Amino acid sequence: MERRRESTLTHPVLVRETEDRARNLQDRMADTITRFAGSMPFVYLHIAWFTLWIVFRVEKFPFGLLTMLVSLEAIFLSTFVMISQNRADERRAALAEHQWRIVQAEEQQNEELIAISRQILELTKEIHSLTKGSKAAPS
Repeated sequence: MERRRESTLTHPVLVRETEDRARNLQDRMADTITRFAGSMPFVYLHIAWFTLWIVFRVEKFPFGLLTMLVSLEAIFLSTFVMISQNRADERRAALAEHQWRIVQAEEQQNEELIAISRQILELTKEIHSLTKGSKAAPS
């Protein structure tokens, strides 16, 4: 079975964020658990687990212990889902902050270009007025 490859990160902000997460043991553990819990092997494991639990009659119907274990697992998995969502939010925030900085730099460049364009316009007007004045005067 082929594991899905993670996409190659090219954006420097995402690369930095991924490197920061890789340095933290808790983040690595959460990422590993989340990756496994969101996979088909996780589903197959549970199908096998529930089937064996029922077939080998680990407990009698209505399966109170199994229900409790599954409930506890659901609590932990929902926590990992929230951790994953927080990670995605952090990545979006990092990208948004980077994009905001780019927009601010571009706005400054645009203002400078507008100022230069105005200067060029003024110089062009002066040149036209000087050339009109020299054409009007007889040589």
